Amino acid sequence: MEIRFQSSPREVKAMNTEELRANFLVSECMKIDEITLVYSHNDRVIVGGVKPVERKVMLQSEEELKAEYFLQRRELGIINVGGEAIVEADGVQYELQKLDALYLGKGTKSVSFQSKSKGDAANLFLMSTTAHHTFPNEKMSKENATPIKLGDAATANLRTIYKYIHEDGIKSCQLVMGLTLLDAGSVWNSVPPHTHTRRTEVYFYFDLQQSQRAFHFMGEPKETRHLVLANHEVVISPPWSVHFGCGTSNYGFIWAMAGENQAFTDMDAVPLSELK
Repeated sequence: MEIRFQSSPREVKAMNTEELRANFLVSECMKIDEITLVYSHNDRVIVGGVKPVERKVMLQSEEELKAEYFLQRRELGIINVGGEAIVEADGVQYELQKLDALYLGKGTKSVSFQSKSKGDAANLFLMSTTAHHTFPNEKMSKENATPIKLGDAATANLRTIYKYIHEDGIKSCQLVMGLTLLDAGSVWNSVPPHTHTRRTEVYFYFDLQQSQRAFHFMGEPKETRHLVLANHEVVISPPWSVHFGCGTSNYGFIWAMAGENQAFTDMDAVPLSELK
């Protein structure tokens, strides 16, 4: 598990492309039969992924956690963006189709991941936050994830938002999680942009064709930077940063948050005219 410490706006102003990518980008998130984990000191989130193909992959505790098992003091959100998966938690099996989500609460001791078919492997995105209360494990399908249509084709940001783990959905301590699918012909996400200094947000881009790229904007509203992402790459956005993007084609992205509150609408809007 890679450890990353926080970076302030002052530090980020001086970063070149390589330094920005080293601090905020997680690439190679979906390694075959291996869990990728990055521990960020922004709200102590752990982000990662796993692509089980040949075998069942176990979620092990990490030395940095000083815990008997991974979820001893944590909770975990999982969203599948690949073939059908089987996630086993303390002996209970959950079958996840593409875009199904699973929440595992604090105290879940044994967690494993496998694909139903190695010819159509699962791709499981993982987001873990600290937890101080136990909520029940729960699965939710895309169809039950409260879809909301936003945007307009005229501004190339017609999209559907699916909310899984939030105040009115699956209950958690602090984790908020869902995904957004852009319609064909739409490329902009999270516009108009916003910040929320009360929460760290993570974006995981998926269903982006191999030849295409997403341009993710970050930084202070009047001091923006950008990262160029390929499919299955992650951006960790610090609480003080904007987080919005544009692709060379349409795509999907998982958004996951942790911090002081779970109100999905808690956003400090940034007018487009103020961006620099």
